[in-house]
Amino acid sequence: MPELKGQKCTFCDENKLTLKEDQMEIPYFGRVFLLSMECSGCGYRKADVEPAEKKEPCRYTLEVSSEEDLNIKVVKSGEATVKIPHIITIEPGPASEGYVTNIEGLLDRVKKMIESSLDAEEDDGAKRKGKNMIKKLNNVMVGRETLKIIIEDQSGHSAIVSEKAQKSRL
Repeated sequence: MPELKGQKCTFCDENKLTLKEDQMEIPYFGRVFLLSMECSGCGYRKADVEPAEKKEPCRYTLEVSSEEDLNIKVVKSGEATVKIPHIITIEPGPASEGYVTNIEGLLDRVKKMIESSLDAEEDDGAKRKGKNMIKKLNNVMVGRETLKIIIEDQSGHSAIVSEKAQKSRL
């Protein structure tokens, strides 16, 4: 795994940035490069997943219906949109990261995003709605409710790695 330490950080201007690159083979998906940057000076972090091959734009849809589904692997590129109907849509943007996780990790990320937005929310109706979303996510994580997850990627570099997931062209 190539690693470059002591690089100049664009945020704090110190030579404390570490760049890392790794490769892995993901079943049903192919070979990817895992790229990351981390600054020990200011704490800046960025990670991304880049495919080794060109892919067709794609959409993956998964109905999460059991605790076992929480272990399904998810590959999300920095260009992918994640949709959880009636909960959240996460659009790609300049700060969008690619990552490899599982359904539980994805739901945990979503939960933290909602919790973070609740801290700044002043509207009682919006707070109640956010708390209900968190409650639904918690119920899904213990197998009491179902939830649909959709990942759309123009670059084709994302995947939900399960025979249960439906793949289609975007």
